[in-house]
Amino acid sequence: MPPRKPAPGELDQSRLMHLVGYAASRASIELKKTFARHLGPLELKAVEFSVLVLVAANPQVNQKQLGQALDVSAPNLAVTLDRMVERGWVERVRSTQDRRAQHVHLTARGRELTQQAEKIAATMENAALRVLSPAERALLIELLLKVAWPAAAK
Repeated sequence: MPPRKPAPGELDQSRLMHLVGYAASRASIELKKTFARHLGPLELKAVEFSVLVLVAANPQVNQKQLGQALDVSAPNLAVTLDRMVERGWVERVRSTQDRRAQHVHLTARGRELTQQAEKIAATMENAALRVLSPAERALLIELLLKVAWPAAAK
């Protein structure tokens, strides 16, 4: 794709356009706006959405596993989970196998919110990604995941 000519008053970004990180960051900015527009009305942040979906898919998940999966520090995740507990979306439940461990479970309200959010998320990126064919979209996801998890790509 040839570099885009800047519109009058726009900065020339052509010297950054060859950097994957720059392109990924620009795309991320647009997709974050999409997320905020669609899931913002649910008062749901991206990390909270990710926690809800991971907890829904992994019934015996603990805080450490969530932090590792999302690359969120333990203190930051603790604050996020505290907020989610306060909102009635999740609860911490002591493990019956290891009394030192706590699992994170969805509450009934959290299950309902997760279902609602996942339904919205299933189509929320369509407008932003309309410039891609379904095959290009699938390839983009595949390539981004290869970069995100290089060991898994082998």
